[in-house]
Amino acid sequence: MFERIKEMVIKEFSQVFRDRRMKAIIFVTPIMQLLVFGYAVTTDVKNIATAYYDLDRSFESRELARRLEASGYFTITSTPAAATEIRELLDRGTVLAAIQVNRGFARDLSRGIPTSVQVIVDGTDSNTATVAMDYASRVIAGYGKERGKEVFLHGAVKPARVDLRTRAWYNPDLRSRNYNVPGVIAIIIMLTCLLLTAMAVVREREIGTMEQLMVTPLRPVELILGKTIPFAIISFFDMFLVTLVGVFWFDIPIKGAIPLLVLSTAIYLLSVLGVGLFISTISRTQQQALMATFLFYIPAVLLSGFMFPIENMPTVIQYGTYLNPLRYFLVIIRGIFLKGNGFSILWPQMALLLALGIVVITTSSLRFRKRLG
Repeated sequence: MFERIKEMVIKEFSQVFRDRRMKAIIFVTPIMQLLVFGYAVTTDVKNIATAYYDLDRSFESRELARRLEASGYFTITSTPAAATEIRELLDRGTVLAAIQVNRGFARDLSRGIPTSVQVIVDGTDSNTATVAMDYASRVIAGYGKERGKEVFLHGAVKPARVDLRTRAWYNPDLRSRNYNVPGVIAIIIMLTCLLLTAMAVVREREIGTMEQLMVTPLRPVELILGKTIPFAIISFFDMFLVTLVGVFWFDIPIKGAIPLLVLSTAIYLLSVLGVGLFISTISRTQQQALMATFLFYIPAVLLSGFMFPIENMPTVIQYGTYLNPLRYFLVIIRGIFLKGNGFSILWPQMALLLALGIVVITTSSLRFRKRLG
């Protein structure tokens, strides 16, 4: 049995490495995806195009403008001469934010009396607008505190004096890339494994070699193992490859244990290989397998918590996410990378992922054996 499985595995590797497209999927596509997602997928808000309407024209107002630009969050691209220009700039999308400093700004600061600075943002993109308002408030309030005076926005009532000190754990710089790149690694593993498993099995059927395999002494379980083991090995290789790129290229910290990452990846692959095997049983051509793969892949990403918090989804959809293996693996891989979590913390996620994987791979294997029969 093991000798037959070994020969089947060797045959699969030979077939994969003879195909240039397969080699591109294995070696090139994961790196390209990680680079594109690593740079493009970010929630950091920087270089916000800003209009600065300065009615005071004092040293203090110019210093505030300098502080805003020096923060790296704002780039002053326009200096309107009238308030009507602000609306036009926002309507055209030329700027995302507008900051208006009223007359008497410097005088009020020097007297220690409340003064106001108006911050206007384009709320079309609510997330970016909220972040921009928060950044502007911090810079303006920080400037006022440094001068020993309190700066208030929109004429707010003077609050009680509070010494607020904040600290972010696990991701001190609050870089969204540190959060996104481990998730991208999980997504790349899923996509690569799905494509390889579904396409390879369907290709055998499409070109007529599946019938040849069926008349050999190979039993169905040996054929299934011979088909899935090579792609599991390739998926592990891709995992190490993109992890190295994430750590050394994007400078993503990995605080947890590598053996735990390998173990959790193996459990994750049970589900992904099972889904790929299932797709191969419902597809007659490679085009059908490709379409079916993306019909599963896109909802899996959207419902995994990678881009949108699961807690914000409707209750019915939240229950549906429990059937998504990517949901569990994202928690695991981010916990290992950023928090250094160990098995004692991650075991519930790993147990649920293992249970789901066993169900999926068993169901898919039984259906695959039925199709062979």
